[in-house]
Formats: sequence, C-alpha cells, structure tokens
Amino acid sequence: MILSLMLAASVVPAGQSFACTPIAVWDGDGPIWCAEGPHIRLSGIAAREMDGSCSAGHPCPAADAVAARGHLVALLGTRRGARPTGHIIVAGPPLRCRSAGAAGGKRTAAFCSSPRSGDISCAMVRSGLAAKWDRYWQGHRCD
Repeated sequence: MILSLMLAASVVPAGQSFACTPIAVWDGDGPIWCAEGPHIRLSGIAAREMDGSCSAGHPCPAADAVAARGHLVALLGTRRGARPTGHIIVAGPPLRCRSAGAAGGKRTAAFCSSPRSGDISCAMVRSGLAAKWDRYWQGHRCD
C-alpha cells in the first residue's frame, strides 16, 4: 500500500518511457490515473474543465467538456462507472507513454499511445474536442 501511494505521488522524469494502464479519467486532457501509479496530463493539448470553463492562458476549444471526457474514455477503453469524486472509471489496454516532465502537482505530462487508438493527444485534437497547445506540443508528430 505504501509503495502504491509513493508511485502515485511521483512524477515520471522527462524523456523516460513508461507504461500506463488507465483506470480513471477526470476530463478531456487528464489526468488519466494509471494502475502503475502516475497521473498523466496529456501533453500538447487543452480541453475545457468539467465546469465548462477554460483556465487562463490555455487554449479554449469550443467543444463541451463532458463530450471531450467521453471521447478520451472511449479512446482509452471502456467506461466501467464513476467514482464519487466524478472521475470516470475506465478499463483499457496499457498505454506506452513518454514523459515530458512535471505538469503541476503530482501529475506527469506525457504523450501516450494506445494499441487500440494510436496517439491519444493527436486523436483528441483530430476530434475537435481538444485544442493543440503549441507551447507544449514540442514538435510532436501525428501519424
């Protein structure tokens, strides 16, 4: 139990590749909670907050926050319910992620790819439910 709490509290160092088996999602750009411990903020994109607002200085897509979160959940796997906190419980295959470093708090910014959906940041931008955030895109390329 203590080890899992330590993993949840740690940020994966920038440049490191890691696996993330998604278990819960907050909104359209994360965090995605991983069974392995990290909480991922998807790199290079911005989605509306769950209250419909956009944070100051962030790109602000026109898309609805609930629709963005639902699409992210579908890209990751299958919705299995919701936690009392509002997080959506998801079951899906492990993602391969590359850390871009800390994303505030105990979150890791990362570009992740799913065997079922490909590059998650690219898929969210293509859907129109999240906006590309040039400041954090880091020259990332979509397939």
